[in-house]
Amino acid sequence: MRYLNYNTILKQEFSERIQKISIHAGFTCPNRDGSKGVGGCTYCNNQSFSPRYAKPVKSVYEQLVEGIDFFNHKYESQLYFAYFQSYTNTYDKLENLIKIYEEALQHPKVAGIVVGTRPDCISDELLDYFAELNKSKYVMIEYGIESTNDSTLEFINRKHDYACAEEAIFKTSDKGLRTGAHLILGLPKENKEIMLSHAEKISKLPLTALKLHQLQLIKGTKMARQYNENPEWFHLMTAEEYIELVVEFLERLNPKIAVERFVSQSPDEFLIAPNWGLKNYEFVHKIEKRLEELDTWQGRFYG
Repeated sequence: MRYLNYNTILKQEFSERIQKISIHAGFTCPNRDGSKGVGGCTYCNNQSFSPRYAKPVKSVYEQLVEGIDFFNHKYESQLYFAYFQSYTNTYDKLENLIKIYEEALQHPKVAGIVVGTRPDCISDELLDYFAELNKSKYVMIEYGIESTNDSTLEFINRKHDYACAEEAIFKTSDKGLRTGAHLILGLPKENKEIMLSHAEKISKLPLTALKLHQLQLIKGTKMARQYNENPEWFHLMTAEEYIELVVEFLERLNPKIAVERFVSQSPDEFLIAPNWGLKNYEFVHKIEKRLEELDTWQGRFYG
């Protein structure tokens, strides 16, 4: 492999195949409920936030059972991670959070949890809980960084700066916990130089894994309105452009940071652009092929 694949890391820790089960636990976000802001980040799909999402009908355990039943016929012996994905999954009272996480861990096939959150929504007390849990279960905390550029973070209404993300990731790692990060490539007003600088900045962080994805314009978002009014702020890359960018990004990325994802695909009913017509595995194949064509690899220019 010419880059460190996250699955390679998992295979070193588990003899069985691992599958994530996405869980919606009914959380909200401080950037939506008014404690920090309203309306959420400008790229968020407001149409997806309906009452059934805000207060799920099914319990965490029920969602896990359904998810495991779906995958079980393919890989009967595999284990699962409960992936708390929707909204900000550390945004509640400590006792409520622990109850939700423990409910997921009751299932005998759940080997751990992955918790998606914002860097401004983590506490020392919660990190202490995760550190204790990490002694018996797999625990990863995923932070939405999205950009290392403060002017971009302000423009997309994140309501935190990059220093906040750095602090949260270092504190999490200091507790012996695995840390993940999300970045969006192609945000408004970010040129290639800025996007490649993200790789150099996050390479200094104690990250376990990284998820990349391309900017997508989603119906019903503030960003979609901005695109209609000021298209000059945006450059929606072709698949070929994005592949070249990702290759250069990988060349600058710390080779110890595992890559979990290169792209994301929103449902067709919400997606405005870009629509590349490629499945995730097809895109990964193209990345791998391009790395081989150029005889290059992750971390080639790191440091």
